Amino acid sequence: MKKKHVYLLLSSFVFIASPLQADAPLDDELTKAMSLEPNVEDGKEVFKLCMACHQANGWGLEDGSFPQLSGQHRSVIIKQIADIRAGNRDNPQMYPIAKEAVMGGPQAISDVAAYIGTLPMDPEPGTGRGINEERAEKLFYRKCAECHGADGSGDAERYFPRIHGQHYEYLLRQIKWIRNGKRRNANPVMIKRVKKMKMEDLELLADYVSRLKPPKELLAEPGWKNPDFE
Repeated sequence: MKKKHVYLLLSSFVFIASPLQADAPLDDELTKAMSLEPNVEDGKEVFKLCMACHQANGWGLEDGSFPQLSGQHRSVIIKQIADIRAGNRDNPQMYPIAKEAVMGGPQAISDVAAYIGTLPMDPEPGTGRGINEERAEKLFYRKCAECHGADGSGDAERYFPRIHGQHYEYLLRQIKWIRNGKRRNANPVMIKRVKKMKMEDLELLADYVSRLKPPKELLAEPGWKNPDFE
């Protein structure tokens, strides 16, 4: 994406710095976990529960069945686990692992989220076909950039996730679920923005986001393997 093009797009839209809310009401467990000092070493042990699905690298799978977690904001990981445990987000595959009897209490959530944040990101995530890039770019700046940033880096303080470097198939599925009301902890602003989008535009949007590159310092070298679990 050419910088000149980006500047032209940005000049075409007025982003209002509104006090956008987090994805769903913040429950007591999330507030507690966020307030705790994380222990990364303990988080490494908790992460063993995550590896069967998200892989030892935390990169998930290219087919989108499991998302990349690596490099994600600690606040976002904490919130999603807390939402699943509180019943704010439906995830029948993750719930048995995330429940307190298995994963542990708020300290365990804080710890594993901190560990995940230390993992470098997949340098070659699954991407879409790269078609109609001009329209895809416009859709992104109209629908996503205000919350997730022009580079897709999200906003840790508002619990908005990094979306750059995420697998295309996972992005597309989540956008569809948000549009269709299946992801119940989705941000109301995002629901409104994607609710009437056509399928072809959802595909373009997911395609564009999947091609956004995280900063180089967040990326692993090709072929990297998590040394903690070799």
